[in-house]
Amino acid sequence: MKRTVAHPTRSAAARTAGGSERPARDGSSRAAPGGSAPDGARRPARNSSARPARNAAARPIAKPARFPLRAAAALFIQRQHLDRPRGRRLTAANLVRFTRDAGGIQLDSINVVDRAHYLTAWSRFDAFSHAAFDRMAWRKRVLFEYWAHAACMVPRSDLPAWRRAMLDFELRHTGWARWLRKNQRVLDGVEAEIRARGPMANADFRERRPARGVGWWNWKPATHALHWLWMTGRTLVHSRVHFQKRFDLAQRVLEEFDRVEPLTREQFAAWHLRRSLHAMGAATETDLNMYLTFPRTRAVERRRTLQSLLGSGEVVEVEIAGHRGRWFALAEDLKSLAAAARRRRAARGTTLLAPFDSLLWHRDRVKRLFGFDYRIEVYTPGHKRVHGYYSLPIFHDGVLIGRADAKTHRAARRLEVKVVHFEPWFAAGEPPPAASWGALDRAEAVAGVGAALRSLATFVGASSIALGRVESSRLRAPLARALD
Repeated sequence: MKRTVAHPTRSAAARTAGGSERPARDGSSRAAPGGSAPDGARRPARNSSARPARNAAARPIAKPARFPLRAAAALFIQRQHLDRPRGRRLTAANLVRFTRDAGGIQLDSINVVDRAHYLTAWSRFDAFSHAAFDRMAWRKRVLFEYWAHAACMVPRSDLPAWRRAMLDFELRHTGWARWLRKNQRVLDGVEAEIRARGPMANADFRERRPARGVGWWNWKPATHALHWLWMTGRTLVHSRVHFQKRFDLAQRVLEEFDRVEPLTREQFAAWHLRRSLHAMGAATETDLNMYLTFPRTRAVERRRTLQSLLGSGEVVEVEIAGHRGRWFALAEDLKSLAAAARRRRAARGTTLLAPFDSLLWHRDRVKRLFGFDYRIEVYTPGHKRVHGYYSLPIFHDGVLIGRADAKTHRAARRLEVKVVHFEPWFAAGEPPPAASWGALDRAEAVAGVGAALRSLATFVGASSIALGRVESSRLRAPLARALD
């Protein structure tokens, strides 16, 4: 490949699932309502043969299992399918498996390097045909579009769960009430047009925007109608043309839609929490709230669900060494956490991550686990940006070692790497600051970054790479050689 260079703790049974979560939106700070003992134990009957109550009360409470921070990080990496970065082949089965384990693949309209969902898949599957991904997602429909963290692609098999969120959308989003009263004819008309004509996009409806107002509510009425119909499950995304959504009736997109039995509200709440916990391996309450952020629920409702799963034994409290506060894991994941703690490395290989990658959904968690302070600077004024408009975190052997601000110049078929910021500890040859598996081989890591950038260039259709500034500057020459 041609290269050009530019110069440049207490037990769950002992307390309710409260913790440090922020108050509910309604101002409530009540703990989850109590019921039976959280561990499901029954109190002894009061009869002459029963032991004294003090003996029952004196029974020791099991202490939560304790794990090192690297165990939590390693299992998180595994569930995000980054234990072998760019090491798997894109197949329908692998795509579904990753999406199910992670909870979803986020979609975003920014196309500086490539679309976010393609980049997220590339980080796991290396360079692949965009058309092959599209066939799996929008023709075979192994995935479908809905909201999970934000707009996401989610597994088709999760339809019973997300069907519940669709049914409850109107109940949870009462801010739509006034618009619906004023625009019922628009809503009915848009749905009737789709029913008669088949898949339609926003551009197919020609109404003008309102004369006044700014922001989201300044959409033209048909745009609001399309969004409402989608979120309530009357339509689904049929396909995308130039990334613009085309909607069709839900039962024409997924033929089983009307036959699917939606989860009950209680089942959905439990599924939602379990899915988030599975994706992260071990998590705090705040982590759980910030991972799958849709639908928004009141704090008291989330705590009630957590308390119920603690009581049933499906979820257990764990301790993470060096981190105070309550952490939780699925009971079935205790063996996985123990195995993760024994690993010599959490991952083998190098890749770059999209800013909207599911590993990065809760950036405070990323900072706790990896010592990596990441901020998306797309909406930051240029003079205030620190790492660049579209910086891609660099992931090597289970550690985040830096970030690269990149841009694809499609007409010139060139991948421009404007600046690479390596983390100070990495540039200095020191061990990682948080979850660590020992010192990294810096030369090997830089070579891995070069290989990842070459793969990315191939993936986005670039035949050359232009390397700009590298911090630390002494790592520029070895990185430039790695790009040859």
